[in-house]
Amino acid sequence: MNSTNGHPAPPLTAPADAPFSVAGRTFTSRLIVGTGKYATHDLMRAALEESGAEAITVAVRRERLYNEQGQSLLDALDLSRYTILPNTAGCFTASDAVRVARLGRELLEQLGNPGSGWVKLEVLGDKKTLLPDPIGTVEATRELVKDGFQVLAYTSDDPIAALRIKEAGAASVMPAASPIGSGQGVLNRNNLLLCLELLKGGDAGYPVIVDAGVGGASDVAVAMELGFDGVLLNTAIAHAKQPVLMARAMRDACLAGRASYRAGRIAKRLYASASSPWEGAISYIPGE
Repeated sequence: MNSTNGHPAPPLTAPADAPFSVAGRTFTSRLIVGTGKYATHDLMRAALEESGAEAITVAVRRERLYNEQGQSLLDALDLSRYTILPNTAGCFTASDAVRVARLGRELLEQLGNPGSGWVKLEVLGDKKTLLPDPIGTVEATRELVKDGFQVLAYTSDDPIAALRIKEAGAASVMPAASPIGSGQGVLNRNNLLLCLELLKGGDAGYPVIVDAGVGGASDVAVAMELGFDGVLLNTAIAHAKQPVLMARAMRDACLAGRASYRAGRIAKRLYASASSPWEGAISYIPGE
């Protein structure tokens, strides 16, 4: 038992963490995971379970929703357990993204899933880099917000582009750590910090989520330590050698990174700083 001067030490407490709320919904887990790229549906279900995620993304274009056996991804999910975040993956124009978003909403409304008003918006610029088209993303965000959607928008780490998407009405802006599926982790901390500053500016409750580029658990921890509200990922789990084990690692890293951010890290210094004070130290001279 810890003690101070022979008396029991007071219990260690921390300020209550703010809830993770996005578009009017509150979650315990700050990790959002995707459902694509898994070898089997059974493996996907096991990984989702181990990740602890409560919100999951689903690509609703038909060619992505059904596997080679004609099995629907939605049939493999417990829709009463997860909030489904349909995404517009594979869309390269604002009009196509709007159409797919509406398709996803209609599909999920038929299934009675509570996430049917959500959409993860992706408007991509090209097939090689999969970087977002900033103009198309702003256009699609405006249109979808008018149509009653809660838009969570994928963007680059360009702070001004991120701000313009928020101004268009996005419920959350999600800057990329690095290109989709690259596994490079956080490449530009300074830009991401600028994104946070501009997007939060006077609205600390506005949710900002890192989306894309995560490769390992340390990348999730880094993103959370920077002060992001959550992390969205897919490939890093689905293509890991052991997806279920990686899902657990991602869950733990998200928790650890958030705790580290809240605890407040020490400032970085150029020179060393002694752990013990020099004052009062006993000097030792050899030979005496």
